Formats: sequence, C-alpha cells, structure tokens
Amino acid sequence: MKRLFGALAGLAVFVALWEGYKAVGRPEGTTLFGVPVLPHADDLSMPHLYTVVQRLFRPELAGGRPIWRVVVDACLFTLGVTAVGFAAGVLIGFVLAALMQRFRVVERGLLPYVVLSQTVPLVALAPLVAGWSGALSFGPYPWQDWMTVSTIAAYLAFFPVAVGLLRGLQSPSASGVELMRSYAAGWWRTFVKLRLPAALPFLFPALRLAGAAAVVGAVVGEISTGTRGGIGRLIISYSQEATSDPAKVYTAMLGAAVLGLVVAAFVSLLELPLMRHRRRVEVNVI
Repeated sequence: MKRLFGALAGLAVFVALWEGYKAVGRPEGTTLFGVPVLPHADDLSMPHLYTVVQRLFRPELAGGRPIWRVVVDACLFTLGVTAVGFAAGVLIGFVLAALMQRFRVVERGLLPYVVLSQTVPLVALAPLVAGWSGALSFGPYPWQDWMTVSTIAAYLAFFPVAVGLLRGLQSPSASGVELMRSYAAGWWRTFVKLRLPAALPFLFPALRLAGAAAVVGAVVGEISTGTRGGIGRLIISYSQEATSDPAKVYTAMLGAAVLGLVVAAFVSLLELPLMRHRRRVEVNVI
C-alpha cells in the first residue's frame, strides 16, 4: 500500500510540475547567459497531458486502430524481447558473481572489465552487435533482428546483477562462515544455505535496476537497429510527425514508461515469496 501511495504521489507531482511549468513557462524557453536552461513551453514541445491522453483514444491513422492498441501491441513485442534479454542478463550476472565470490583471482581480474563494459556508448554498440550477429545462425534458423535487441538488453542487465549479487554473497559475517565450516559444509552448501539467502536483500534492488536497464537497452536497440514491431521503432515513427501531431509522440513515450513500470512491478512480485523463504531459512539456521 505504501508503494502504491508513493507511486500515485510521484505521478501527481509529475503532473503538477508539467502543467505548472506549461502555465508559467515561456513558449520560447528560458535562457541564462545565452544558454538554454529550461525547455520550450509551447504546445508543439510540451502538449497538455490531457491532450496526450485524448490522443490515445483517437485513431492512429484515418479509419485505423486507436493509438492505445498500437502502443500496447508494440509494448508487448518489446516486453517479450526484454524478457529474453533480462533472463539472459540475470543468468550471466549470477554466474559471474558466483565465480568472483568463489575465486578471488577471478574477482580481481574480471571485476574491472565488468565495470569497464558499461562505459561503452550504447548507441555505438547496437550497430556493432547487429553487424557481428548478421552472419550467425542456429542450424537452419538464421539470426533474427529481435535477438540483437535482446543481446543489447542482456548487456545492460547483467551488470547490476553481477555487482549487486557479488556484494550480497560477500555480506555474511566471518562467524557465520566459520559456523558452516565447523559443520564440514563445502562451498556449494555454504553458498546455498548461507550466502545466497544473505544476498537476497542485495539481489532484488539489483534486479529492479537490471529490469529498467533491459527496457532501456531494448528500446535503444530497436531504435538503433531499426527493428520493427517494438515501442522503440514506434517512437521513431511518431517522431516524424512531431510538428503536425506532437501529442502522438508522447503516446509512444508513455508506453515505454509504462513498460518499464511493468517490468519493475514483476520483479517486486518475485521478491515477496523469495523474501519469505529467506526468513524461513534464517529461522531454521537459528
């Protein structure tokens, strides 16, 4: 309930700031010493939010489907691509974190490169991945454009999982580790019974970040590679009509924002049963 109230409060603040600035802001924007510091407040750059909502229920084209259906279909396509990339990124991050926790030499040698990987500009990376993967195939099945987008989503998703889970796996106290050793527990049993339950409070914030990063990666990947069917491509398509129908652009952006919230909500739902399991594990250990 608190999270729902916080989300509604945040939405109300956003609406108030948007409409408030539109009411008092200058149509040509605000500059300071010749440098633009605030955006234009005209209808072309910042349409009223109620105009955007109304545009959702009007046809995309004359006699066509309403825009909300087009946006929902595009979001579902991107959601599927994001889910594949998110799952792959979580798996890769999990394996890397486990290896870095198990072998200190792997952590010292690999962690700097894990961090360095996130400094590569995503816009520059997407065409490279598309070019590298263009000649790949899985037997009779050629590489598809959506696989490139999922790869980019996984690239962004693995980092927070690897770093956050590693911090969690290293969080148990020395006394807890020594207790497991006194029971002659090996690395795997200690990992499952002690380290992994202790890492859950670190893992779920990392998963939420990974989910948001996967959505960003999927949208940017669709835009950079020209993959059709997703919300990223829809944003580019609607942007071409920004001068004649500015509210239409924001409908696609709204869909991308809702998609990110859906992924974050899914991770939060996963958190509830697993955190209850962690509390049961703590009781059994005690």
